[in-house]
Amino acid sequence: METTRLSWFIMKQVLSHQRKLLLSQRLTCQISTIRHFGSESEHHGHNAINIKESSQGNTKRLTKEELEARQKAMMGRNLPKRRPVEGVKKVVLVSSGKGGVGKSTVAVNLAVGMKQLFPSKDISLLDADVFGPSLPRMMNLSGEPFLNDDNKMIPLQNYGVKCMSMGFLVSEGAPVVWRGLMVMSAIEKLVRGVAWAPSDVLFVDMPPGTGDTQLSFAQSVEVDGAIIVTTPQQVAIQDAIKGVEMFKKTNVPIIGCILNMSSYICSSCGSETKVKSNINRLTDDLSIELLGDLPLDLEVSNACDEGHPIVLDSEKHLQGRKFETIVKKITGKLNIT
Repeated sequence: METTRLSWFIMKQVLSHQRKLLLSQRLTCQISTIRHFGSESEHHGHNAINIKESSQGNTKRLTKEELEARQKAMMGRNLPKRRPVEGVKKVVLVSSGKGGVGKSTVAVNLAVGMKQLFPSKDISLLDADVFGPSLPRMMNLSGEPFLNDDNKMIPLQNYGVKCMSMGFLVSEGAPVVWRGLMVMSAIEKLVRGVAWAPSDVLFVDMPPGTGDTQLSFAQSVEVDGAIIVTTPQQVAIQDAIKGVEMFKKTNVPIIGCILNMSSYICSSCGSETKVKSNINRLTDDLSIELLGDLPLDLEVSNACDEGHPIVLDSEKHLQGRKFETIVKKITGKLNIT
């Protein structure tokens, strides 16, 4: 056994980056060819076009339907194929349209809460936010992971949950300054290059938005469901709707949504003040189930900063019990017993 080295990790990503760049260039050439064929067809006003078959040097006339089938095949040739994560039974994405809505706090408490309620199950948690990893602090973990005999990283563990994050591979204050394809290569390594087995459920704490990471997971990983986290503000819900639409277009089932910071709990008197919300735009207009609402509570924030998720103290804290209720709904939808 030996510890991973950041230089080794980056070298792997560079090689993968170069390979994906070549594939991207090939796909770009194919798209240009398709557009050329389409423009030729429109220019001549025909329902068929002539395509030269390179193998025989002959010209074959294709109908519009045959052309569309050919275009679809060419477009899909280099697109990633959905594959399960080795050793993982269920993959659940915890996502949000906007940053700062408490998504990482929710993801950590859901993973730890599921382990608390189902001790016999193997629960894992992946921090997919390469630029702003928060899992190490929230789970009170640090240090580089070891490699097993298959050169896969062994997840760090705390509270019975297997964890992996970019934060384990770089120093706490070091920024990750990478372009898109390098980021996707790193994500691929964190997903496929980790010894997750055995895992009954892998929670993935996604970065905010609807960018490359979300699309990569939706296209290349067999996802069992996505959970949308939002706050009551109109701007947050508007972006959450975009996330819902993205998952629908990529055929990722949506388990439900969680309304975070839906009210304020006074630390002095304990009174609760509700925040005006437009969550019905998700629950009614888009038929997304509301799994639960969570108030803004100083104790939840402090627990995360201390690396001790509040769901661990559910007997003493109402917020911990709220997380447990949400976990039970999720396990029911995933048919976990």
